[in-house]
Amino acid sequence: MTEANNANSDDETVILRPVREGDLPVLETFLTNPEAGGPFQWYGWTDVKRYRRRWSENGLLADDGGQLMVTTGTEGHGVVAWRKITVSATSYHWNIGIQLLPQARGRGIGTQAQRLLVRYLFAHTPVVRIEADTERENVAEQRALEKAGFRREGVLRSVTFRDGRWRDGVLYSVLRDEFPLT
Repeated sequence: MTEANNANSDDETVILRPVREGDLPVLETFLTNPEAGGPFQWYGWTDVKRYRRRWSENGLLADDGGQLMVTTGTEGHGVVAWRKITVSATSYHWNIGIQLLPQARGRGIGTQAQRLLVRYLFAHTPVVRIEADTERENVAEQRALEKAGFRREGVLRSVTFRDGRWRDGVLYSVLRDEFPLT
């Protein structure tokens, strides 16, 4: 469990914790409800049982990535995720992402959750780099990443296909020596 005090403007404490079986309906909402995913996360109908299968296999935690529930109190707001990006035979880094339910957006929860995930990954894995990306039009996520300590690296042209067209992305990163672990 990872926690931060005074996490956002509402002084809510944001906690990251492993996904429990009772949390799976929240994750499934992102696959079944276009509004839940928001304007930048809906990629069409997909396998609604994938989270349940992966949860039964490994609790959504594996050596090459995972997902943690974002909560305040007893309320689940969504998930943060990370996946291994292998660069060479001897090096890798993490790519992280977040999905929050509509009622959790704009409250600082996402910024704090991403900051907590970065702290967790630097504390428990030897990586020196963590990256995140988002669509160029997703200005709110870009601001959240910058507040969480990420630096903008550049634009990835036509990197994501969503809603009938290719979209540009923006790549961000944070390095171990740029991020305080305390």
